[in-house]
Amino acid sequence: MKSRTILASVAAFFAGVALCLAADPNMGTWKLNEAKSKFSAGATKNHTVVYAPAGDMVKVTVDGTDKDGKAVHNVWTGKFDGKDYPVTGEQSYDSRSYTKVDDNNMNMTLKKGGAVVGHGTIVISADGKSRTVTTMATDAKMTSMNNMAFYDKQ
Repeated sequence: MKSRTILASVAAFFAGVALCLAADPNMGTWKLNEAKSKFSAGATKNHTVVYAPAGDMVKVTVDGTDKDGKAVHNVWTGKFDGKDYPVTGEQSYDSRSYTKVDDNNMNMTLKKGGAVVGHGTIVISADGKSRTVTTMATDAKMTSMNNMAFYDKQ
C-alpha cells in the first residue's frame, strides 16, 4: 500500500509539472519569419527556437546562422525566475536569464563573465501563434545588436 501511495504521488507530481509547462505559451517550436523581422548588419539570425520541458526546468535550444552564414547552436536550461543560468555554444555571452512578466511577456538578460552585454523582451501574441523577440546591445562587443525578430509557432 505504501509503495502505491508513493508511486501515485510521484506520478501526480510529474503530471502536474507537465501540465504547467504545457499550458505555458512559450513551449514548442518557433520558426523565424525573416520577412517580418529587422536585423542590424552582421546580426546572428536564430532560425529555430525550441522551448521544451526538462524536469522542473525549461530547455531552450537555438539554431541559426551567423553573419557569415555559418551554423550556430546554443542551449540554455533553467527557469523563468530571473536567475542566471549557463548557455552552452554561444560566444557572445555565457549566461541568460528570463523573468516572466505574465503568461505572454518575458524579459531576458544576457551576460558575459557576470557583466550584462544585452537585454531583450519576448512578447507572445494573444492567440499564441506568433511571438516578437526584441534584443538590444548594452556592451561594445555587441553594439550592432538591435534586432526585432518575429517567429511563428510550428
